[in-house]
Order: sequence, then C-alpha cells, then structure tokens
Amino acid sequence: MSIAQTFAKAKAENRSVLVGCMPAGFPTVDHSIEQMIAMHEAGCDVIEVELPYSDPVMDGPVIQRASDIALAGGVRTRDTLKIIEAVSSAGGTVVLMTYWNPVERYGVDAFARDLAAAGATGMITPDLIPDEAAEWIAAADAHKIDRTFLVAPSSTDERIAMTLDNCRGFVYATALMGVTGARTSVSSQAPELVARIRAIDPEMPVGVGLGVGNGRQAAEVAAFADGVIVGSALIRCVLEAPDRAAGLRDLRALSTELAEGVRR
Repeated sequence: MSIAQTFAKAKAENRSVLVGCMPAGFPTVDHSIEQMIAMHEAGCDVIEVELPYSDPVMDGPVIQRASDIALAGGVRTRDTLKIIEAVSSAGGTVVLMTYWNPVERYGVDAFARDLAAAGATGMITPDLIPDEAAEWIAAADAHKIDRTFLVAPSSTDERIAMTLDNCRGFVYATALMGVTGARTSVSSQAPELVARIRAIDPEMPVGVGLGVGNGRQAAEVAAFADGVIVGSALIRCVLEAPDRAAGLRDLRALSTELAEGVRR
C-alpha cells in the first residue's frame, strides 16, 4: 500500500497513521528485519527505515547510538535495501529516511530505481531542501517514489508552500526545534505548525515527529495531525533490553500502546 493510500485509509477510519522508525542493521541486519516486522504486526501503519549515517545532524542521542551500532556491524546501503524488501514482503508499508550524501554516492537515479524495486513507497530527506532537489524530484517521479521534505516551526509560510508543492505522500512537520528524542510533553508549537500547513494545503497529510514516547502522547498528537512519527522511544526498547527476546517483547508492547493511542 502506498503512503497516500495508507493516510487515506486511516482518514476513512477517523484516526491518525502511526509511523514507527528503526535504523537499518541495528543491532544486526537480521535483528532489524525481525524488529520491523514485529512493529508492523503490532500496529505500526508505516515502517520508517533509517539508513545509518556517520554524521546524522538531526538525530538525537538514541538514534545516533543505534546507527553507530549498525555502522560498526558493517551495515551498507545494499543491506538496507534487503531489509526494506523483507519488511515490504511481510506486508509493511515502508519509507526510507536518509541523509543526502549516501544517495549521491550511490547515484540518484539508481538509488530511486533500487529503492522502488525493494518495495519502498517513499523517502524522507531531512537535509535536502526542495530548492536543491531537482535531480531527486526527477528520479522519484521516474520511479514512482513519494518524496517527503521537512518543515519546522521556524519555516515561513512561503517556505512551507514551496515545500508542500514538492512533497508527495505526506509532509514531515518537526514539532520541536533541535534534534530528535522522546520528551516528557508534546511541543505546543506542533498544533500551530500543523494549522499553518493546512491553511496552505488542506489536502496534504501532515506527519508530526520529534518527541512522542507513549500512547498518551500519541493520542495527543493524533488529535491534530494525520500521522504520528515515533523513533527514539521504540529504539530504546531494543537498546536498553537485556537480551534479544526482551527487546522484541518491549518493542511489540510499545508499538501496540502507540497504535492504540492513535486510534483513540
């Protein structure tokens, strides 16, 4: 199912989409496949696979640590494509989140081609702005990959409008200034940012990320956003678990709690 179809289905059910994030290859390729399939089975509508990167400017300490573990284990772009293929084959709707440098190194059109072949339906590019994305936009169009750019509370209305014009599938609204990570409370800037986006384009689904860590917060964000994006809290389940079985159990439990939250 495409991202657009996933958001449309959730809207028809009068609820938000739950997007669960996990770095590829953390702690190993096989483990990450198992974890992402568990998240899908427990109620994550979309699995956001993060391509581990050595200089993740937007990621908080939890995602950085998980990405470092994956990189130390030798994960490569090819492994990430293999993971996407496995999760997609298990019925998951998959998007990739990646910094731009690995895409450029791989070859932009080849990357889009192989990403589509692996079964991903979209790609989120946190450090690529639409003004500099002509090559990616062309490749994404050619290979039918939805493209998601980011907007922040500091974005001007003009910048938001231009970003929305170049998004397809959904737009990623960062609810807080700064890096990612679960917070004790949801940012008050988030509802205002979503309202600004909707005033410019009422049809574009809005996913809100940065800060959600439990079902109550997921329900809070679901009350005003089309999608709730959760990363650090899910990753911590694996990072802090004493063993693989416990990590998987905690990951399923939190995914279920978050899925219930967006359905309240």
